[in-house]
Amino acid sequence: MLADFKAYITNKSVVKEKYIPYYLKWVSDCYTFSDTSDVTILKKEQKQQFLKHIAKSYEDWQVNQADNALRLYEYFLTTKQNNTDNMTDNANKSWGVLEQRTREALRLRQRSYSTERTYITWLRSFGRFVQGKNPPDLTAGDIQNFLSSLAVERKVSASTQNQALNALIFFYRHVLDKNLGDNELRAVRAVYKRRLPVVLTVREVHSIFDKLSGVTSLMAKLMYGCGLRLNECVSLRIKDIDLEQNMITVRSGKGNKDRRTVLPEILKDELIRHLSEIRSLYDHDRGKDLNGVFMPGALDRKYPNAGKEWGWFWLFPSKSLSVDPRTHIVRRHHVHPASLQKAFKTAVAKTEIAKQASVHTLRHSFATHMLENGYDIRTIQELLGHSNLQTTMIYTHVASKNIMGVRSPLDR
Repeated sequence: MLADFKAYITNKSVVKEKYIPYYLKWVSDCYTFSDTSDVTILKKEQKQQFLKHIAKSYEDWQVNQADNALRLYEYFLTTKQNNTDNMTDNANKSWGVLEQRTREALRLRQRSYSTERTYITWLRSFGRFVQGKNPPDLTAGDIQNFLSSLAVERKVSASTQNQALNALIFFYRHVLDKNLGDNELRAVRAVYKRRLPVVLTVREVHSIFDKLSGVTSLMAKLMYGCGLRLNECVSLRIKDIDLEQNMITVRSGKGNKDRRTVLPEILKDELIRHLSEIRSLYDHDRGKDLNGVFMPGALDRKYPNAGKEWGWFWLFPSKSLSVDPRTHIVRRHHVHPASLQKAFKTAVAKTEIAKQASVHTLRHSFATHMLENGYDIRTIQELLGHSNLQTTMIYTHVASKNIMGVRSPLDR
């Protein structure tokens, strides 16, 4: 069986060639230590005993390598045993019910539509992977094997693996009523390296703005000037803009949190002109007695006409009507995020900036330039809406002006 495993990890390019002998050694040693045939899937306790045993003689990185080798081997055995199975009609019906229950659970907790689509996509992929397994029989091991398949077969990143894990944790807890232990979650959660964000210089930012025009220009300037995320920008309402206090209120941002951030003084005149332009669109909708805009939570039931009020109207409304994917009501939605992404990508190409910049780079640039201008890290954390200060601290590594005044000894 080990020969087949060697061929498998070689063909899949899962492990660098120079490490393959070590992976085979760990698997062989574990099965010898457990006195078990290598065609049998080891129990969790057997693997833990082996890892605890080798930890007495080997370095931590070698123990982690052995753990990874055993995970891959377990996935290899699982796929080998199940590769000829097919989902039955009854299983399809059962998973269809589970999918509907997951949708209901997501909407009950007021998760965004994009989150709903993502979670349902992962649930369907997981259902195909377990090949119609009876839902009550699902275990944490099924999640581990599924995540291993993502890493081995599809070679997805660590962040994508964790996104899939979050979707399945929600499914297990709120649909199957199964709580996964902390130890089980730590065992399957992928560890990924934090990458330094791409940051534009002030000159590069303004050169990009020169290539934008109209609404996309205003949206990009707000993202940079206020430190907004893309979805936070496109979903702004009229009432969220306070021109007197130079403040923007971000509602239901990441983590469903509200926050306030600074409104650039230089954008006030442009915003006033923009508000005047979209007022005519609002008056047109009211003249046609169209349905009001989407209201968060249960506000549409509590205040039936609030969606038709000027304060709730989108700051960046779409030019055309669309069908709400949840309620199937025809109404005016905000502009699609892709419109700004496409325009920004074109603008970056025109400026011939070599950096891999996206619209989210404007938010990174906002934080970095605020840090370089001397603002304390706690203030920047509040403006960005970060729950953890460590998330904000990443910008100290990309600030061009060292705020501690440290100089290299070579400069002396």
